[in-house]
Amino acid sequence: MRGRRRPAAPGRAGTRRPLRAPRRNRPERGLVVADAPLLDVDDLHVDFRVRRGLFGAASYTVHAVAGVTFRIERGETLGIVGESGSGKSTLGRALLRLVDATRGSIRLEGQEVREFKGRMLDFRRDLQVIFQDPQASLNPSMVVADIVGEPLTIHFGLRGRERDARVAQVLERVGLATYHLERYPSEFSGGQRQRIAVARALALEPRLIVCDEPVSALDVSTQSQAINLLEELQESFGIAYLFIAHDLAVVRHISHRVGVMYLGRIVELGPVERVHDRPAHPYTQMLLAAAPVTDVATQRQRKAIRRQLPATELPSPIDPPSGCPFHTRCTHAMDVCRREMPEASPIDGGGWVACHLQSAGPRLAGAPLDTMGDYAAL
Repeated sequence: MRGRRRPAAPGRAGTRRPLRAPRRNRPERGLVVADAPLLDVDDLHVDFRVRRGLFGAASYTVHAVAGVTFRIERGETLGIVGESGSGKSTLGRALLRLVDATRGSIRLEGQEVREFKGRMLDFRRDLQVIFQDPQASLNPSMVVADIVGEPLTIHFGLRGRERDARVAQVLERVGLATYHLERYPSEFSGGQRQRIAVARALALEPRLIVCDEPVSALDVSTQSQAINLLEELQESFGIAYLFIAHDLAVVRHISHRVGVMYLGRIVELGPVERVHDRPAHPYTQMLLAAAPVTDVATQRQRKAIRRQLPATELPSPIDPPSGCPFHTRCTHAMDVCRREMPEASPIDGGGWVACHLQSAGPRLAGAPLDTMGDYAAL
């Protein structure tokens, strides 16, 4: 299963957009900066102050996102992968303004999102979300027609037959029929509920959808159907995705580029095939070694790799390690790793990695570390 080719020109001629709402009901978007990426995130931090003890006398700070920088182009899918507690979901919620960023910049088509204050409906229309658990994210007391139709009323003022026709059109695009309109979420399978969640997000014609582990609650066959649906919608409407997952195989299938998060930081980012076949960061290699495979020879190779890894847990974001945050679990850690935070360095094959090992020896940038074997064969 190979990664996707990066789109050359999203929104190209021939791209279909049959779901557009009537122009009179569409508020004007803000000023778009020419040549700006769709989304530009620079040095984003998200901290949570937590109080404990009697009357909250004691407090500590959780550094959930710690200096994340990346861009997403129009029509592109950027995958974000990492283990639980790495800050993936908090990053997505910060982009959606569901949690406040402590510092840093988030720009949508060149506009700082803080400037959307007073115009949050415009912002919400441009950025939508698909959550992990479709059952929990859909109102159980509302039928599908109202779940998908409510955003159309709020944003476009559509009501009655006009709204119902638009809802039916959107449901058809995600593979559901008009007779599903009057049913409740409890009457659907998990895969169908996720299609309803996709329809709700798609109805507003967003520029970007944050997909927060949207297939992790589904079985394998249903996962494939959901991913294929997202790809088809991207081809049709030029939507960009931030696709958050813990499974690198799923991210590899849908993404053009992938960022690997560890303890609130992106430690490696690049084209998905390069990251998978030639992982440059020891943590990326650890994730690959932990991924299940069907090939017996590869299973043995990865099992041998896992034996070399220290049996340590993810450090706490309350008190992260000094220097490189991964040095407590890295078999290649050096003194400099314990003292200094590594800078992002460009590597062969595209992208960058934040690792002192890139400048510590004769190995080629982007080549797999010797003890991790040849990942191109995996």
